[in-house]
Amino acid sequence: MSQLRLNPLTGRWVTIVADRAERPTDFAPRNAQVESDPGRPCPFCPGHEEATLPALETLDAGGHWRMRVIPNLYPAFDGDEPFAVHHLGPVHVEAEASGIHEVFVFTPVHEGGAHHISDDDAGDMMLMLKRRLQEHAATTHVRYTQAIINHGREAGASLAHPHGQLLGLPFVPGEILEEQRAFTRFEGGCILCATVEAELVDGKRVLFATDDVVCVSPYWAGTPYELLIIPRSHDLHLTDSDDTTLRAVGVAIRDSLVALRDIHGDISYNLVFHTAPHHYNGSYHWHVHLFPKLVTTAGFERGTGVMINIVPPETAAAQLRNVAVKA
Repeated sequence: MSQLRLNPLTGRWVTIVADRAERPTDFAPRNAQVESDPGRPCPFCPGHEEATLPALETLDAGGHWRMRVIPNLYPAFDGDEPFAVHHLGPVHVEAEASGIHEVFVFTPVHEGGAHHISDDDAGDMMLMLKRRLQEHAATTHVRYTQAIINHGREAGASLAHPHGQLLGLPFVPGEILEEQRAFTRFEGGCILCATVEAELVDGKRVLFATDDVVCVSPYWAGTPYELLIIPRSHDLHLTDSDDTTLRAVGVAIRDSLVALRDIHGDISYNLVFHTAPHHYNGSYHWHVHLFPKLVTTAGFERGTGVMINIVPPETAAAQLRNVAVKA
Protein backbone atom coordinates (compact mmCIF):
# COMPACT_ATOMS: atom_id res chain seq x y z
CA MET A 1 0.00 0.00 0.00
CA SER A 2 1.27 3.45 -0.91
CA GLN A 3 1.41 6.07 1.80
CA LEU A 4 0.98 9.82 1.96
CA ARG A 5 3.19 11.81 4.30
CA LEU A 6 2.70 15.50 4.99
CA ASN A 7 5.65 17.87 4.66
CA PRO A 8 5.04 20.26 7.59
CA LEU A 9 7.31 22.90 6.07
CA THR A 10 5.22 23.29 2.91
CA GLY A 11 1.86 21.78 3.80
CA ARG A 12 2.11 19.50 0.75
CA TRP A 13 1.71 15.74 0.62
CA VAL A 14 4.54 13.41 -0.42
CA THR A 15 3.76 9.92 -1.74
CA ILE A 16 5.89 7.02 -0.49
CA VAL A 17 5.67 4.08 -2.93
CA ALA A 18 8.32 1.47 -2.20
CA ASP A 19 6.93 -0.95 -4.82
CA ARG A 20 7.69 1.45 -7.67
CA ALA A 21 11.42 1.05 -6.95
CA GLU A 22 11.02 -2.42 -8.47
CA ARG A 23 10.49 -0.96 -11.94
CA PRO A 24 13.40 -2.00 -14.18
CA THR A 25 14.29 1.56 -15.23
CA ASP A 26 14.48 3.17 -11.81
CA PHE A 27 17.98 4.11 -10.60
CA ALA A 28 19.48 3.43 -14.04
CA PRO A 29 22.69 5.31 -14.94
CA ARG A 30 22.18 8.88 -16.13
CA ASN A 31 23.14 8.07 -19.72
CA ALA A 32 21.02 4.92 -19.91
CA GLN A 33 18.26 4.30 -22.46
CA VAL A 34 14.66 4.89 -21.41
CA GLU A 35 14.25 1.11 -21.18
CA SER A 36 16.85 -0.99 -19.37
CA ASP A 37 16.34 -3.89 -21.82
CA PRO A 38 15.37 -2.48 -25.23
CA GLY A 39 15.35 -6.02 -26.66
CA ARG A 40 12.44 -7.26 -24.57
CA PRO A 41 8.92 -7.15 -26.06
CA CYS A 42 7.13 -3.86 -25.46
CA PRO A 43 4.03 -4.45 -23.29
CA PHE A 44 2.26 -1.51 -24.94
CA CYS A 45 2.67 -2.70 -28.55
CA PRO A 46 -0.11 -4.59 -30.39
CA GLY A 47 0.19 -8.33 -29.93
CA HIS A 48 1.55 -8.06 -26.39
CA GLU A 49 -1.70 -7.24 -24.63
CA GLU A 50 -1.24 -10.22 -22.29
CA ALA A 51 1.76 -8.42 -20.75
CA THR A 52 -0.54 -5.83 -19.18
CA LEU A 53 -3.58 -5.97 -16.94
CA PRO A 54 -6.92 -6.15 -18.81
CA ALA A 55 -7.86 -2.89 -20.51
CA LEU A 56 -10.34 -0.60 -18.80
CA GLU A 57 -11.27 1.04 -22.10
CA THR A 58 -10.23 0.64 -25.73
CA LEU A 59 -10.84 2.55 -28.94
CA ASP A 60 -10.90 0.19 -31.91
CA ALA A 61 -10.83 0.62 -35.68
CA GLY A 62 -10.94 -2.12 -38.31
CA GLY A 63 -10.49 -4.89 -35.76
CA HIS A 64 -7.40 -3.32 -34.20
CA TRP A 65 -7.08 -1.06 -31.19
CA ARG A 66 -6.03 2.57 -31.61
CA MET A 67 -5.96 3.53 -27.94
CA ARG A 68 -6.04 1.64 -24.65
CA VAL A 69 -6.38 2.54 -20.99
CA ILE A 70 -4.97 -0.06 -18.59
CA PRO A 71 -4.27 -0.20 -14.84
CA ASN A 72 -0.69 0.69 -13.90
CA LEU A 73 1.32 -2.35 -12.80
CA TYR A 74 3.13 -0.21 -10.20
CA PRO A 75 0.41 2.14 -8.95
CA ALA A 76 1.34 5.15 -6.87
CA PHE A 77 -2.31 5.43 -5.79
CA ASP A 78 -4.52 2.39 -5.31
CA GLY A 79 -7.57 1.33 -3.32
CA ASP A 80 -10.87 2.95 -2.40
CA GLU A 81 -10.32 3.76 1.26
CA PRO A 82 -11.67 7.16 2.31
CA PHE A 83 -9.09 9.88 2.88
CA ALA A 84 -8.21 9.82 6.58
CA VAL A 85 -5.35 11.75 8.19
CA HIS A 86 -3.40 10.10 11.01
CA HIS A 87 -1.29 12.14 13.46
CA LEU A 88 1.61 10.01 14.67
CA GLY A 89 3.23 12.78 16.65
CA PRO A 90 3.85 16.53 16.61
CA VAL A 91 5.33 16.52 13.08
CA HIS A 92 4.55 13.07 11.64
CA VAL A 93 1.27 13.06 9.69
CA GLU A 94 0.25 10.41 7.20
CA ALA A 95 -2.70 9.04 5.19
CA GLU A 96 -3.41 6.11 2.91
CA ALA A 97 -2.60 6.83 -0.74
CA SER A 98 -5.86 5.43 -2.04
CA GLY A 99 -6.97 6.31 -5.53
CA ILE A 100 -6.54 5.31 -9.17
CA HIS A 101 -3.46 4.98 -11.38
CA GLU A 102 -3.98 4.23 -15.07
CA VAL A 103 -1.79 4.12 -18.17
CA PHE A 104 -3.18 5.73 -21.34
CA VAL A 105 -1.60 4.21 -24.46
CA PHE A 106 -2.78 6.73 -27.05
CA THR A 107 -1.09 5.19 -30.08
CA PRO A 108 -0.20 1.62 -31.13
CA VAL A 109 2.94 2.91 -32.89
CA HIS A 110 6.03 2.25 -30.78
CA GLU A 111 8.19 4.81 -32.57
CA GLY A 112 5.42 7.39 -32.70
CA GLY A 113 4.44 10.02 -30.20
CA ALA A 114 2.00 12.85 -29.62
CA HIS A 115 3.81 14.80 -32.37
CA HIS A 116 2.99 12.05 -34.91
CA ILE A 117 -0.73 11.61 -34.36
CA SER A 118 -3.34 12.71 -36.89
CA ASP A 119 -5.99 15.35 -36.29
CA ASP A 120 -8.56 12.58 -35.68
CA ASP A 121 -6.30 10.78 -33.21
CA ALA A 122 -5.48 14.04 -31.42
CA GLY A 123 -9.19 14.69 -30.99
CA ASP A 124 -10.01 11.14 -29.92
CA MET A 125 -7.18 11.24 -27.39
CA MET A 126 -8.83 14.20 -25.70
CA LEU A 127 -12.32 12.64 -25.86
CA MET A 128 -11.04 9.45 -24.23
CA LEU A 129 -9.32 11.54 -21.58
CA LYS A 130 -12.65 13.25 -20.91
CA ARG A 131 -14.38 9.89 -20.45
CA ARG A 132 -11.73 8.69 -18.02
CA LEU A 133 -12.00 11.89 -15.95
CA GLN A 134 -15.77 11.50 -15.86
CA GLU A 135 -15.38 7.96 -14.55
CA HIS A 136 -12.92 9.09 -11.89
CA ALA A 137 -15.28 11.86 -10.83
CA ALA A 138 -18.04 9.29 -10.34
CA THR A 139 -16.06 7.57 -7.56
CA THR A 140 -16.40 8.56 -3.92
CA HIS A 141 -12.71 8.64 -3.01
CA VAL A 142 -11.05 10.61 -5.87
CA ARG A 143 -11.02 14.39 -5.45
CA TYR A 144 -8.67 15.29 -8.31
CA THR A 145 -7.26 13.53 -11.36
CA GLN A 146 -3.85 14.49 -12.74
CA ALA A 147 -3.35 13.61 -16.41
CA ILE A 148 0.23 13.70 -17.70
CA ILE A 149 2.42 12.60 -20.60
CA ASN A 150 6.12 12.08 -19.85
CA HIS A 151 8.28 11.76 -22.97
CA GLY A 152 11.93 10.75 -22.64
CA ARG A 153 13.96 9.49 -19.70
CA GLU A 154 14.83 13.01 -18.49
CA ALA A 155 11.10 13.67 -18.19
CA GLY A 156 10.46 10.51 -16.18
CA ALA A 157 9.26 8.10 -18.90
CA SER A 158 9.84 4.47 -17.87
CA LEU A 159 8.94 2.98 -21.28
CA ALA A 160 9.73 4.31 -24.74
CA HIS A 161 6.29 3.50 -26.19
CA PRO A 162 4.28 6.76 -26.15
CA HIS A 163 1.79 6.81 -23.29
CA GLY A 164 0.26 9.01 -20.65
CA GLN A 165 -0.83 8.45 -17.08
CA LEU A 166 -4.00 9.26 -15.16
CA LEU A 167 -3.65 9.53 -11.39
CA GLY A 168 -6.84 9.84 -9.37
CA LEU A 169 -5.89 11.41 -6.02
CA PRO A 170 -7.75 11.41 -2.69
CA PHE A 171 -6.69 15.03 -2.13
CA VAL A 172 -6.25 18.21 -4.17
CA PRO A 173 -2.50 18.76 -4.79
CA GLY A 174 -0.81 21.97 -3.70
CA GLU A 175 -0.12 23.22 -7.23
CA ILE A 176 -3.85 23.15 -8.03
CA LEU A 177 -4.77 24.74 -4.70
CA GLU A 178 -2.37 27.61 -5.46
CA GLU A 179 -3.93 28.09 -8.89
CA GLN A 180 -7.42 28.03 -7.36
CA ARG A 181 -6.43 30.77 -4.93
CA ALA A 182 -4.93 32.82 -7.78
CA PHE A 183 -8.15 32.59 -9.80
CA THR A 184 -10.14 33.63 -6.73
CA ARG A 185 -7.87 36.63 -5.99
CA PHE A 186 -7.85 37.96 -9.55
CA GLU A 187 -10.24 40.90 -9.78
CA GLY A 188 -10.35 41.21 -13.56
CA GLY A 189 -12.55 38.18 -14.15
CA CYS A 190 -10.63 35.06 -15.20
CA ILE A 191 -6.82 35.10 -15.21
CA LEU A 192 -6.55 32.93 -18.31
CA CYS A 193 -9.30 34.69 -20.26
CA ALA A 194 -7.50 37.97 -19.48
CA THR A 195 -4.18 36.34 -20.48
CA VAL A 196 -5.61 35.32 -23.86
CA GLU A 197 -6.86 38.86 -24.54
CA ALA A 198 -3.59 40.50 -23.45
CA GLU A 199 -1.36 38.09 -25.38
CA LEU A 200 -3.38 38.37 -28.58
CA VAL A 201 -3.08 42.17 -28.43
CA ASP A 202 0.66 42.02 -27.74
CA GLY A 203 1.35 39.08 -30.07
CA LYS A 204 4.99 38.61 -29.03
CA ARG A 205 4.48 35.44 -27.04
CA VAL A 206 1.76 33.79 -29.16
CA LEU A 207 2.77 30.63 -31.01
CA PHE A 208 -0.63 30.27 -32.69
CA ALA A 209 -4.28 31.07 -32.11
CA THR A 210 -7.49 29.61 -33.53
CA ASP A 211 -11.15 30.18 -32.80
CA ASP A 212 -10.97 27.50 -30.08
CA VAL A 213 -7.48 27.58 -28.55
CA VAL A 214 -4.48 29.83 -27.96
CA CYS A 215 -0.91 28.64 -27.41
CA VAL A 216 1.58 31.03 -25.81
CA SER A 217 4.97 30.97 -24.19
CA PRO A 218 3.67 32.67 -21.05
CA TYR A 219 5.05 35.99 -19.83
CA TRP A 220 6.03 34.27 -16.57
CA ALA A 221 7.62 31.19 -18.20
CA GLY A 222 10.07 29.68 -15.73
CA THR A 223 11.86 27.34 -18.15
CA PRO A 224 13.04 27.70 -21.77
CA TYR A 225 10.31 27.15 -24.39
CA GLU A 226 7.65 26.49 -21.76
CA LEU A 227 4.22 26.62 -23.40
CA LEU A 228 0.70 27.18 -22.14
CA ILE A 229 -2.28 25.91 -24.15
CA ILE A 230 -5.52 27.68 -23.22
CA PRO A 231 -9.00 26.76 -24.50
CA ARG A 232 -10.80 29.99 -25.43
CA SER A 233 -14.06 28.64 -24.04
CA HIS A 234 -14.16 29.37 -20.30
CA ASP A 235 -14.75 25.97 -18.70
CA LEU A 236 -13.78 24.98 -15.16
CA HIS A 237 -13.32 21.30 -15.89
CA LEU A 238 -11.90 19.60 -18.95
CA THR A 239 -15.04 17.46 -18.82
CA ASP A 240 -17.19 20.61 -19.25
CA SER A 241 -15.73 21.35 -22.69
CA ASP A 242 -17.50 20.32 -25.88
CA ASP A 243 -16.03 17.99 -28.48
CA THR A 244 -14.98 20.84 -30.78
CA THR A 245 -12.89 22.49 -28.06
CA LEU A 246 -11.32 19.22 -26.97
CA ARG A 247 -10.38 18.25 -30.51
CA ALA A 248 -8.83 21.69 -31.03
CA VAL A 249 -6.75 21.33 -27.86
CA GLY A 250 -5.55 17.90 -29.01
CA VAL A 251 -4.41 19.32 -32.34
CA ALA A 252 -2.77 22.27 -30.55
CA ILE A 253 -0.77 19.87 -28.38
CA ARG A 254 0.38 17.98 -31.47
CA ASP A 255 1.31 21.16 -33.34
CA SER A 256 3.20 22.58 -30.35
CA LEU A 257 5.29 19.43 -30.11
CA VAL A 258 6.00 19.47 -33.84
CA ALA A 259 7.32 23.05 -33.58
CA LEU A 260 9.49 22.19 -30.56
CA ARG A 261 10.94 19.16 -32.36
CA ASP A 262 11.69 21.24 -35.46
CA ILE A 263 13.97 23.42 -33.32
CA HIS A 264 15.37 21.02 -30.75
CA GLY A 265 14.88 17.50 -32.14
CA ASP A 266 13.53 14.64 -30.04
CA ILE A 267 13.55 16.42 -26.69
CA SER A 268 12.10 15.10 -23.47
CA TYR A 269 9.07 16.90 -22.11
CA ASN A 270 6.27 16.83 -19.56
CA LEU A 271 2.73 17.53 -20.71
CA VAL A 272 0.48 18.39 -17.75
CA PHE A 273 -3.30 18.87 -17.80
CA HIS A 274 -4.67 21.20 -15.12
CA THR A 275 -8.41 21.08 -14.53
CA ALA A 276 -10.58 22.06 -11.60
CA PRO A 277 -10.97 19.39 -8.91
CA HIS A 278 -13.93 17.06 -9.36
CA HIS A 279 -17.18 18.68 -8.17
CA TYR A 280 -15.46 22.05 -7.58
CA ASN A 281 -17.62 25.02 -8.62
CA GLY A 282 -15.40 28.01 -7.84
CA SER A 283 -13.15 30.07 -10.10
CA TYR A 284 -10.97 28.15 -12.54
CA HIS A 285 -10.23 27.69 -16.27
CA TRP A 286 -8.71 24.38 -17.33
CA HIS A 287 -5.52 24.45 -19.40
CA VAL A 288 -2.44 22.49 -20.46
CA HIS A 289 1.23 23.08 -19.54
CA LEU A 290 4.05 21.87 -21.78
CA PHE A 291 7.48 21.79 -20.13
CA PRO A 292 10.41 20.84 -22.43
CA LYS A 293 13.32 19.35 -20.48
CA LEU A 294 16.13 21.46 -21.94
CA VAL A 295 17.84 22.50 -18.71
CA THR A 296 18.40 20.93 -15.30
CA THR A 297 16.59 22.19 -12.23
CA ALA A 298 19.57 23.06 -10.03
CA GLY A 299 20.14 23.84 -6.38
CA PHE A 300 18.96 27.45 -6.48
CA GLU A 301 15.64 26.53 -8.07
CA ARG A 302 15.12 23.57 -5.73
CA GLY A 303 16.14 25.57 -2.69
CA THR A 304 14.12 28.69 -3.36
CA GLY A 305 11.35 27.70 -5.76
CA VAL A 306 12.50 30.60 -7.95
CA MET A 307 13.05 29.45 -11.52
CA ILE A 308 15.77 30.89 -13.78
CA ASN A 309 14.77 31.03 -17.46
CA ILE A 310 17.65 31.69 -19.88
CA VAL A 311 15.39 32.04 -22.96
CA PRO A 312 12.89 34.93 -22.79
CA PRO A 313 9.40 33.73 -23.76
CA GLU A 314 9.26 36.38 -26.51
CA THR A 315 12.34 34.81 -28.14
CA ALA A 316 11.00 31.29 -27.73
CA ALA A 317 7.62 32.17 -29.25
CA ALA A 318 9.24 33.97 -32.21
CA GLN A 319 11.42 30.95 -33.00
CA LEU A 320 8.51 28.53 -32.69
CA ARG A 321 6.27 30.72 -34.84
CA ASN A 322 8.94 30.78 -37.53
CA VAL A 323 9.13 26.99 -37.84
CA ALA A 324 5.35 26.63 -37.49
CA VAL A 325 4.80 28.99 -40.42
CA LYS A 326 7.31 27.11 -42.57
CA ALA A 327 5.59 23.83 -41.79
